[in-house]
Amino acid sequence: MRRKPNKQEFTGTERELNSMTRELDELHNDVGMPAMWEGVSNMIDSMRTAESMQRDTSRRHFLVGAGSAIAGGAALLSVGAPVVAGAVTRRNLTSGAATAKAFPPAGLHGDLAVAAVAASLENLAVFAYTAGLGAATAGKLGKVPAAVATFATTAKGQHTQHAQAWNAVLRANGKARVTVTNPTLTPVVKADFAKVKDVVGLANLALLLETIAAETYQAETSKLMSKAAIALSASIEPVEMQHIAILYYVLGQYPGAQNAAGMPLAFSSTAKAV
Repeated sequence: MRRKPNKQEFTGTERELNSMTRELDELHNDVGMPAMWEGVSNMIDSMRTAESMQRDTSRRHFLVGAGSAIAGGAALLSVGAPVVAGAVTRRNLTSGAATAKAFPPAGLHGDLAVAAVAASLENLAVFAYTAGLGAATAGKLGKVPAAVATFATTAKGQHTQHAQAWNAVLRANGKARVTVTNPTLTPVVKADFAKVKDVVGLANLALLLETIAAETYQAETSKLMSKAAIALSASIEPVEMQHIAILYYVLGQYPGAQNAAGMPLAFSSTAKAV
């Protein structure tokens, strides 16, 4: 008599999961990584060009204003104030009243603010996969198939590279790297991780994080100002979507965008975007 699958176990095949992970890694190395680093380079170049043009424009305005003042015998020259980031809303860390430090950090706005948020989400994914692999190694999650651990290690490495890309943009613009995990989600993820007892629970938590990341990229890409920034974001989102598809396979579900009931969706939602 065939044993009924346990919902708390991985019900796929390790061979198929390993094949998916290899394809994921090959596509990432052959297509995703080159596109991502080209996006980083173009984003840095475009920001430097914009900054240079802004300095040149300010210098021309100053010289024109000074010439007018001399010609008219005026003694007043008005110089505009530099553009600064608007106030950053404090966000709740938990369902209670705890609040986070201002994030993104003060002084970041526009595309750089998006870069900081993206880096913090990638850092959080690295943290979650690292914690999950540690728990599996310590035997705290029961039987964890080797193929699941291989996928988690591969996904962790890709998230690490994504964070490095966004931080490269920040550093090139004289800003500090974002090394913290997203302050909005970190307490929630830690609380949820404390409840994980098996590989299915871990896969569900990873799926939630990957969904938040993918939907955030989808929502924020339309808000980016430069074509280079849009290209960089668009080179990373598909990788998150691939992670999601594989995690659905681990969970024995339809491997695509779906609602809470498992009904396939024609378009990905952005309801979970940060």
